[in-house]
Amino acid sequence: MKELMELLAELKPEIDFETEKELIDGGALSSFDVITLIAELEERYAVEIPAEEIVPENFNSAEGIWSLIEQLKEDA
Repeated sequence: MKELMELLAELKPEIDFETEKELIDGGALSSFDVITLIAELEERYAVEIPAEEIVPENFNSAEGIWSLIEQLKEDA
């Protein structure tokens, strides 16, 4: 999770990813940010994020993103 928090901070240093729970719904991350984040996640964690998993519930918080990564790693 620490590595994910560092990645998120690099992407958008102005956002407090520890407390923000509406990254998508609140507009903190743009669609370009999400695409960039997905590419980074896939590379760093050696996972493939299917299109059907690219939903606000999975990207609204750091916890949601981490949960998605863990699920994808288990399914691999």
